Amino acid sequence: MTITTSELLSQAEELSLTKPQEAESVYKQILSNTLPIPNDEPEDQSRHLRDQETALVKLGELYRDQKNARGLADVIAQSRAFMSSTAKAKTAKLIRTLLDFFSSIPNSRPIQMRTLTDNIAWAKAEKRIFLKHSLETRLAGLQLESKQYQPALALIDTLLTELKRLDDKMILTEVHLLESRVYRGIGNMAKAKAALTSSRTAAASIYCPPVLQASLDLQSGVLHAEDKDYTTAYSYFFESFENLSAQGEPGALGALKYMLLCKVMLNLPEDVNSLLSIKLAAKYAQLRDVESMRAIARAHQERNLGAFEKALRDYKDELSSDPTIRSHLAALYDTLLEQNLLRIVEPYSTIELDYVAECVGQERRGVEVKLSQMILDKVFHGVLDQGRGCLLVFDQPEADNTYGAAIDTIEQVSKVVQSLYAKTIKIA
Repeated sequence: MTITTSELLSQAEELSLTKPQEAESVYKQILSNTLPIPNDEPEDQSRHLRDQETALVKLGELYRDQKNARGLADVIAQSRAFMSSTAKAKTAKLIRTLLDFFSSIPNSRPIQMRTLTDNIAWAKAEKRIFLKHSLETRLAGLQLESKQYQPALALIDTLLTELKRLDDKMILTEVHLLESRVYRGIGNMAKAKAALTSSRTAAASIYCPPVLQASLDLQSGVLHAEDKDYTTAYSYFFESFENLSAQGEPGALGALKYMLLCKVMLNLPEDVNSLLSIKLAAKYAQLRDVESMRAIARAHQERNLGAFEKALRDYKDELSSDPTIRSHLAALYDTLLEQNLLRIVEPYSTIELDYVAECVGQERRGVEVKLSQMILDKVFHGVLDQGRGCLLVFDQPEADNTYGAAIDTIEQVSKVVQSLYAKTIKIA
């Protein structure tokens, strides 16, 4: 009696829970093309192909659950023969589905990038242009995550040239957005803004999916935050958060963290708790990522440098993994240190540097450098006496308006002289 692929699929699904290795063998048997088709009818052939497609996805899921990145890469490579006989749209969907499984496997990025490179070459040889563009966009995104900015830019430039020729607005929007993120990564804000404008222009002529629109708003917020325009940045982050939260996307949490960051940077840390009480944000309020921003807001509100440093240590992964949050918190730390130093030195005319360093919990050398910078920036008036190890604090000098008044008088006299001279010329 010949066993069908449908029966093998059912058998493999049962085995996957208790005996994953045996399930793996059954799935590979279905994909091997060695099983005979009971009746050589078009309907049976179609069912056989559907079963193979299901087996392919199930095998990928099995490797994902086992955290086997190499096995998943082999599945994608070995499935090309099967994919060559399927419709192009279905092939693209299958490959994207299998590649998505990598996201659940830790430390799989290098293998994923090699797999993408191989599949791009295959798609190019098979003349599957749209699949090639989709895979290249994904590869550029991974290069951005790996901080391989130059290879990402080179790939994006090639992609943009081909996409503009094909006038594919959807992928063009995604690639320009990716380009903006890469330029922001290397610190070229002018080109990052130009790329974002190009992305929005392309998006304006098509139906833009909510998740893509949210990504555009998120990038707009990031760039406005870089310009210290936190009010506008907050509005963009709020739009992005609403969209992503409604779609159930994991990126909603990141947008919420950016919203909280903007409140802190606007010196409104007291608004953090009220923001977390709104309906959309309430479900995230107890998460560790949100708690990290709450700790930062609390430290900032109390102007407590020690609490700020403790929050940075306690929530290192949550606060240091995102470059946007990391860079703005570094600026905030500098501001908080400056405020603490001012609070300590303001009551004194002379104060020992060792005492100042002890009060802020910093090394003396670092405190000296910061005080020197504050004096040069005229945050306060004073001088460092390194011989005595003291800071001499001067009173705020009163503005002397004598010189300004004298200059105004001279200007008025000059106008009178010019007027008299003009009249003498007329009389003459």
